[in-house]
Amino acid sequence: MRDLGALQRMAKEMQAKMERAQAELAEATVDGSAGGGAVTVTMTGTQDIRSVTIAKDAVDPEDVETLQDLVLAAVRDAIERSKKLANDKLGAATGGLRLPGM
Repeated sequence: MRDLGALQRMAKEMQAKMERAQAELAEATVDGSAGGGAVTVTMTGTQDIRSVTIAKDAVDPEDVETLQDLVLAAVRDAIERSKKLANDKLGAATGGLRLPGM
C-alpha cells in the first residue's frame, strides 16, 4: 500500500505543477510577426490574442490583400510560438511525461 500512497502523492504534486504552469501560461506572452515587423501579434501562452500592431507603412488601401496576408502570417507565427512555450512549460511540469491531450 505504500507504493499506492507514493503514487497518489506524485499525482498530486504533478497536478499542482500543472496548475502553476497553466497559470504562468495565461500571463506569459509571445510575439509573432510578419513582413519584417510590419505586423506584430501579441498572444498569451494560452493563445489569447492581446494585441495586433500594424505599421503605418504596411497599410495600402490599394493592396488590402497583402495586409491581410501579413496579419494571418503574424497570427500563425504567434500561435506557433505560444504552442512551443506551452509545450516547454507543461513538459517541465510533467517531468517530460507525455500525457494524452497535452
